[in-house]
Amino acid sequence: MADMTRAFVIGHPIAHSRSPMIHGHWLAAHGIAGDYRAIDVAPADLSAFLDRVRRGEFAGGNVTIPHKEAVFEAVVHRDAAAGAIGAVNTLWIEMGELVGGNTDAYGFAANLDANAPQWRMAETALVLGAGGAARAVLHALREAGIAKVTVANRSAARAGELALAFPGVKPAGLDQAPALLARTDLLVNTTSLGMKGQPSLDLDPDALPDHAIVTDIVYAPLITPLLARAASRNLKTVDGLGMLLHQAVPGFERWFGVRPAVTPDLRALIVADLEAQR
Repeated sequence: MADMTRAFVIGHPIAHSRSPMIHGHWLAAHGIAGDYRAIDVAPADLSAFLDRVRRGEFAGGNVTIPHKEAVFEAVVHRDAAAGAIGAVNTLWIEMGELVGGNTDAYGFAANLDANAPQWRMAETALVLGAGGAARAVLHALREAGIAKVTVANRSAARAGELALAFPGVKPAGLDQAPALLARTDLLVNTTSLGMKGQPSLDLDPDALPDHAIVTDIVYAPLITPLLARAASRNLKTVDGLGMLLHQAVPGFERWFGVRPAVTPDLRALIVADLEAQR
């Protein structure tokens, strides 16, 4: 169909992406004759692909590694979240111009809102890692008004650089994290430690207060060693799959005109795929 609304996720590599499964589920649920597909775009081919978007071949799409920063520079306008995070993960067209946004902070907050709404009452947060995901989390924490935030990273210097971009955030080395736990209401792991094929995060959550919330943006496996140890202490834990699902909502609404819901059926679909890939 020539008039079918088309959207995409680009990356390199991209075959692992579950975004087509998420958006395909919503297209079917809403009876929309649209198309969303994963397209492998090498860095050398990015400029030519963006020209295709500008010409109207697509309504827009998602952007993942390694293109988020390059697309940030290529768009004409960015939303506030993309500006704060320094990366674009969502593209659309306005008045014939390429516009970029970032929905990762929204996805992080929406996941916690759905599964641990008391997180917004936290006074202190400890964020592990200082990469792009940490920037999204720090933006979400700032938007939520959490007053005392520390970012701890293996390289304390990199944590310091990130803290400069978010005034009020304190930097620390990852080796300092254990001493900070007793005063932490919300613990967030944004590192790849604990991910399938990666070593576990060497941090014992036993020192956390009883009311603390522990969340991990890793979703493969769903229950990381950090979450398992926190759950054994009866702490509230939130896995990272909800962030993936919720961050997809704003883009789908922009491209296809319907705001979808993150439902148990959608989560079960992705969980089944994760289990099949184990």
